Amino acid sequence: RRDVLIGSFKNSGWDIGKPKSTMFVWAKIPKVASHLGSMEFSKQLLTEAKIAVSPGIGFGEHGDDYVRIALIENENRIRQAARNVKKYLKSLEK
Repeated sequence: RRDVLIGSFKNSGWDIGKPKSTMFVWAKIPKVASHLGSMEFSKQLLTEAKIAVSPGIGFGEHGDDYVRIALIENENRIRQAARNVKKYLKSLEK
């Protein structure tokens, strides 16, 4: 799941570092959305891309440039999430 998420999100325009051993991915907010902060970015991912993530600000003040993604979905749903992310990120470039 981790490798599918990392690869498919990268193809969608969101380059995420690979965690070594955890069921969560700590993902830096993509540059195109960095001005939003983790709370607003998380809200927009939920409403616009239908993806739930945890805003990094909830883990401390230094987490506001990140979101936490749980690796709990199957590979097909992860790929669908990546397609939704791609559409959402493209909409921010306009």
